[in-house]
Amino acid sequence: MTAPAVPTAPAAEKSGTGAEPPDTGSRHKLTAFTGLAALSLDAMASVAYGPEAIVLVLAAAGGHGLGFTLPVTLAIAGLLAVLVASYRQVIAAFPDGGGSYAVAKSHLGRRTSLVAAASLVLDYVLNVAVAVTAGVAALTSAFPGLYDDRLVLCLGVLVLITAVNMRGIVDSARAFIAPTAVFIGAILLLIVVGLFRDAPVSTAASTGHAPVLADNATTVGALLLLKAFASGCSALTGVEAIANAVPSFRAPAARRAMRAEAALGALLGVMLIGLS
Repeated sequence: MTAPAVPTAPAAEKSGTGAEPPDTGSRHKLTAFTGLAALSLDAMASVAYGPEAIVLVLAAAGGHGLGFTLPVTLAIAGLLAVLVASYRQVIAAFPDGGGSYAVAKSHLGRRTSLVAAASLVLDYVLNVAVAVTAGVAALTSAFPGLYDDRLVLCLGVLVLITAVNMRGIVDSARAFIAPTAVFIGAILLLIVVGLFRDAPVSTAASTGHAPVLADNATTVGALLLLKAFASGCSALTGVEAIANAVPSFRAPAARRAMRAEAALGALLGVMLIGLS
């Protein structure tokens, strides 16, 4: 009797008994952590102006109107939970990416999918413009001497972000990890310090004169609340970015993307409610 032939390496791989060859492209893919840093920046940055948009609308009704800031924010947080759950389902159903475009193309046709794609492109362009402008506005508020250089600063930040992204999604994610961590830490620190304050800083308290509108406003209309809700929903921009880029994650890509989406929703919800 002759001994059975030992399968060669290719045969062993085909039969499933051998070890799979290493995925040489995995180092160019995102983990759940780096994906959160690379694809959630526009969503997280929106907390810098989302709660402010709510306050600016409700301030028309004085102190009585500002009392509705937290309820409006809780409604937006509820909508955020629905969006995150929906996009997690989109990730599972469309692991090849595409987000709203893929869903619309599969169920509503090509023309509708193009409308969805165009709206996403427009959203990304406007989001970059608003986020960069808000960041430079905060910088010039802290350093008034830079106020006249706002345009140059905005263009400089835009060029810097573009240059970093030109290096690829993984390298850009690594570059953005530190700023993202600093931003989240600063927001959480702000929330903790705010929670331990005895009372908010009030101009009326320091001057001894209460705003006239605060004394006269006793009700807040439904239209004002709806406008505050709509303005505050600007904090939800960018939630779909992870669902659009599922193939950029390491295997299992869908599972990692769903984890990143859930982490984004949790962080964004905590920051929104905490700031309010």
